[in-house]
Amino acid sequence: MSTVAVIDYGMGNLHSIVKALQHAAPEVDVVCVSDADTILGADRVVFPGVGAIRDCMQALKQSGLAAVIREVANTKPLLGICLGMQALLTDSEENNGIQCLDVVAGHVVHFAEALTDGDGNVLKIPHMGWNQVHQLHPHPLWENIPQDSRFYFVHSYYAQPDDAAAIAATTQYPNAFTCALAQDNVFAVQFHPEKSQAVGLQLLNNFLHWDGHV
Repeated sequence: MSTVAVIDYGMGNLHSIVKALQHAAPEVDVVCVSDADTILGADRVVFPGVGAIRDCMQALKQSGLAAVIREVANTKPLLGICLGMQALLTDSEENNGIQCLDVVAGHVVHFAEALTDGDGNVLKIPHMGWNQVHQLHPHPLWENIPQDSRFYFVHSYYAQPDDAAAIAATTQYPNAFTCALAQDNVFAVQFHPEKSQAVGLQLLNNFLHWDGHV
């Protein structure tokens, strides 16, 4: 039986992502762990995240999991979700500037103030709710997910990778921002697949059967 490790670094309720993974592929063994050996021994790894990037990075460094995630990013399929996606970049504007894992070169920036849509209506920050995800190029994790499917978002910051080739998908709010990254065996999403109903479960199922090659 293949295994997927959900990284537990002491932040957030991981129940929903574990349950979603189990539902997406019942034949896969899902473990929620903070032990480095178990994470490195799993076939695939999920790096979720909620809260502030400062607290996330502090917890990762204190637990030794920052180095583990960097090793995973070089060796096996890795899925970053929400704050887990942001932590994979070089740095973030949040909390007056935080150095991140630098797995994907780039920066995390705050949405501009006073955003408005085409009709002049003010757009709230955080960006919260359902929005369309526009796939920029084929990838195994997009299999059986229709173009412009709607996923669930909750965030005030978003990724700006240095290399546009790493952008796997964009979402409009009101302009296009990066909502998914793909780099070798790493895939990361700003939205929450575990809260995105059928298309979210399909993405998780795709990940749980992905060998890390594109």
